[in-house]
Amino acid sequence: MHVFYSTLIQGKQAILNEEESLHLAKVLRLREGELVAVMDGKGSYYEGRVELVHARHATINNLELQLSSKPRPYILHVGISPTKMMERFEWFLEKAVEIGIDRISPLQTKRSERSVLKMNRLEKIVLAAMKQSKTPLFPQLDEIRSFDQWCSDSDLPQARFIAHCMPGDKPYLSQQASGQREVCVFIGPEGDFTADEVQLAIQHGFQAVSLGESRLRAETAGIVACAQIQSIWQSNLR
Repeated sequence: MHVFYSTLIQGKQAILNEEESLHLAKVLRLREGELVAVMDGKGSYYEGRVELVHARHATINNLELQLSSKPRPYILHVGISPTKMMERFEWFLEKAVEIGIDRISPLQTKRSERSVLKMNRLEKIVLAAMKQSKTPLFPQLDEIRSFDQWCSDSDLPQARFIAHCMPGDKPYLSQQASGQREVCVFIGPEGDFTADEVQLAIQHGFQAVSLGESRLRAETAGIVACAQIQSIWQSNLR
């Protein structure tokens, strides 16, 4: 069944935006009366029938709620430096959405190799992953900002961690984040954070942590962080 995304759901009708409408009408060539699914990005998953086939404002009618997801017991915010090869950063976005994430913040660090992001494309990657995994929650995707700005952001949760590869006695994220409902984890670029950046983060209430013994690529480290936080809460709920 084809899945669409709409933020305009009124009663039993969903109005699709231009991009989703074009996909319905011109790419998939659906017809009136066909059964489709609609996600609202806030946790609800519906099924309904195509009412109007239009390349700019298609509508789905007779919506029936199939799933209303309970909020995850945790809120995860990952700040990560975009990789030089965009397909690797896009892979991170896709997998993070599939695992479960609430906010993604691109970090511009001293060793970052990319400072400009095509946000429209990244939003499409996130949306496609949400549809594919039937995870009806659209995470917040921020514009890229400097590491200094992110460290001093007043919206960050109290449980905040910075994962880096420099030597030192660092506890594991899986240990330190246990029991924390709202968690923020910062992941550095391929060349890692600088010592000054780590110190700045610590001054702003971050705790340095390890993700394990292996030296990970940036996008892999991001996925490991997501998986570890998910695993903590899955274990707690058993």
